[in-house]
Amino acid sequence: MSHQILFSTDRLNCRYWYPGDVDAIFAVYSDEEGARWVDDGQPIEYSECQRWIEVTLANYDRRGYGMFALDDISTGQTVGFCGLVHPGDQEEAEIKYAFLRSCWGRGLASEVVPAMLAFGLHEHGLDSVIATVASENVASQRVLLKAGMQLVRIEEENEGKTHVYEWRGSLS
Repeated sequence: MSHQILFSTDRLNCRYWYPGDVDAIFAVYSDEEGARWVDDGQPIEYSECQRWIEVTLANYDRRGYGMFALDDISTGQTVGFCGLVHPGDQEEAEIKYAFLRSCWGRGLASEVVPAMLAFGLHEHGLDSVIATVASENVASQRVLLKAGMQLVRIEEENEGKTHVYEWRGSLS
C-alpha cells in the first residue's frame, strides 16, 4: 500500500503515507507561518511526526482513508498533504491540506481539493464533507469556494472565528 497512487491531478500524485514520510511531514508542519493555520497554530515537533504517521495508518485500517501525501509529478518531491479526517472522532469527514511554503500561490490546493472530494465520494461514499478555516485565512476560503464548498456557519472560539464550509456530492 505504501507508494500506491490513489489519484493524480495535472501536477500532483496523491498517495498513502508510509513511515519514510516523517521528514516531509516535519518540513511542512514545522514551518511557523504554515503551522499557524493548523490545529493549535504551533509548529509540530519532530517526535510528533512519527506518532501522526501511526495515527494515519490506523485511520487507513479503520476507515480506508485519512491524510495522504502529495508528490510533485515533475520532481517526485513530496510538496504537501491532503486528506479526509475525523478530528476528535467527529461524525463528519473534514478535508485538510497543507503545502510547503515554497509551493504556496501555485494553485496546488485549488487543484487537489476537488480531486480529494471526488475521491471521497467515489471511493468511500462520502457525499458530505466539511472544512474549517480561520476567518483570517482568506486564501483557503477561496480554495474551498472554488471547489464548490459553501459557507454554512461561523463559530466563535477562544482563538477567534472559524468558518465552517460544507460540500455535498452525488453519485448520480
